[in-house]
Amino acid sequence: MDDLPPMLRHAFADLSVGMQAEFTRRISSEDLEMFRRFSGDDNPLHCDPDYARERGFPDRVVYGMLTASYFSTLVGMYLPGENALFHGLQVDFVKPVFPGDTLSVHGKVVAVDERFQRIEIRGTIRNQEGNKVCRAKIFAGVTDAA
Repeated sequence: MDDLPPMLRHAFADLSVGMQAEFTRRISSEDLEMFRRFSGDDNPLHCDPDYARERGFPDRVVYGMLTASYFSTLVGMYLPGENALFHGLQVDFVKPVFPGDTLSVHGKVVAVDERFQRIEIRGTIRNQEGNKVCRAKIFAGVTDAA
């Protein structure tokens, strides 16, 4: 169900304010388990459906950092893509994400700094209902090949 376009390879000179990229990703129970094993975060809110329901959620809550990790995919694969070097991320988690949600990850270049060959991207992630679940300010450098 993922909608993953092929990796792009923008040179810095190709980048301009207004450029955009988007892809979708469905969150599976396996994604949560892999993230749990990788991160070591065994918080029951993410691991135990009964615990999550007792706290008013319909299911386990997806790790916020798992959701935010898709900004790395956005930068490293599409905007700017292969030539990217992730510089920074300021992220806000707006609504919880649950297993089975399909997320649309969108980024738009809002600033281009020629002096440092760096771009600023406004990132948003929405669920299948169109609700914003995460937003970010992303900074990425571009390492054009010689």
